[in-house]
Amino acid sequence: MKHKVMRAGRRLVLPLILVNLSGCASLQAVDSGIYQVVDAVSEQDRVTGQRSLSLAGRSEQIRQGNAVVEQLLQAEAQAGRKLNAQLDSVQYARLARLLDRVLRVSHLKSERWQPVLIDRAEFNAFTTGGTYIVVHLGLMQQLTDDDELAAVIAHEVAHTVANHPFERQGFQTLAALTGSRSAGRDGYQAAFTHENEREADRIAVLYAALAGFDPAAASHIWARQYRAQGNAGGLFFHTHPVNRERAEETAAIARQVSGYYRPGRENPNAAALLEENVLWHKSNPALAAGQGGGVAALLGTTLGAYVQHQGVKQEVSRQAQQQAVLAALMQQMQPLGETVMDQNSWKVRWRYRGQNVLDHLVMGVLVRDQAGKVQRFVAPVSGTVAPGQVFDAQFRSPQLSVGAFASMQLKYYVDDARLR
Repeated sequence: MKHKVMRAGRRLVLPLILVNLSGCASLQAVDSGIYQVVDAVSEQDRVTGQRSLSLAGRSEQIRQGNAVVEQLLQAEAQAGRKLNAQLDSVQYARLARLLDRVLRVSHLKSERWQPVLIDRAEFNAFTTGGTYIVVHLGLMQQLTDDDELAAVIAHEVAHTVANHPFERQGFQTLAALTGSRSAGRDGYQAAFTHENEREADRIAVLYAALAGFDPAAASHIWARQYRAQGNAGGLFFHTHPVNRERAEETAAIARQVSGYYRPGRENPNAAALLEENVLWHKSNPALAAGQGGGVAALLGTTLGAYVQHQGVKQEVSRQAQQQAVLAALMQQMQPLGETVMDQNSWKVRWRYRGQNVLDHLVMGVLVRDQAGKVQRFVAPVSGTVAPGQVFDAQFRSPQLSVGAFASMQLKYYVDDARLR
């Protein structure tokens, strides 16, 4: 009983401090000063309302972020490459239309954004924290479904909404000041980005639903990517969720927000749902500067940074465990030979010597040619694989000539598996 009283006493400390602040002019001045200092290195998160690290206000974020894209535009012009409607008027109009719908239900709906379409074949889009979204023509051409394209657009808008470009700067500065060893490691940096990608996915799926796009569209993209590419990164520390996990997580979020989805039209309660929904409840500061707001902002920023740091460390540990499991599984695969099937495909036979039944086994291979170029291919294995079982995995690529294998280096690995 005594222990409970002591804990209750500790919970009373902050309210008592705030009461004292409200009644003392000198303490009010101190609190106002604390607020100014904290506000210079943090901001209220647009999504959750909690304090998060940020070394730039929104106007400075726009200035810095837009400067990066404008340098890109200058480089494209100097290289004589077409942009936007000159590149593809139909796709550019489509991009602008979908961006407008997503922005109208976002936390930055008051801003005017500029879509940029560039001549690149890769499946990619990005933002830099300002009011531009840059999309590759190749992505537009591959995503013929508007719901899927809107999912990508919403994801990029969400990165800026959540202040991910500038939040990283704040964490790097904090790590340097505190002498954090873990924050400077490659695994930590990858995990930090990984968690930001997951957050952007959550926000984006909600935006899609509120804008009248199918919230399950994002999961369709990553399920398709998984079928074509496997997990693309599970062997190493990775900055994005691997394809299977991303497909499953975005599908789960889509189910949660499905009640907000009005096919083809904006949810009339979109503004209210940004404040409170099944994914988060936005908190608003109850105390002003000089009335306890400075202390509250300091504690909120410190706690938020600590919680985020611990979450990233947990992700580092999870990815390391994932790598260890896949590496151990590969050690249990006994190669029994390769068979050329045709000019562009070959089959590899293995015996599985492990102790667990495997579901959803995907084998992968890294192929390095004489010039040092590395290509990666995957081969899903149908059904389950039991201990002692012999199984085949067939790899195929229209771009690769099997006849050139003699001059290439091949490294096989387990790309994905679920242990029963």
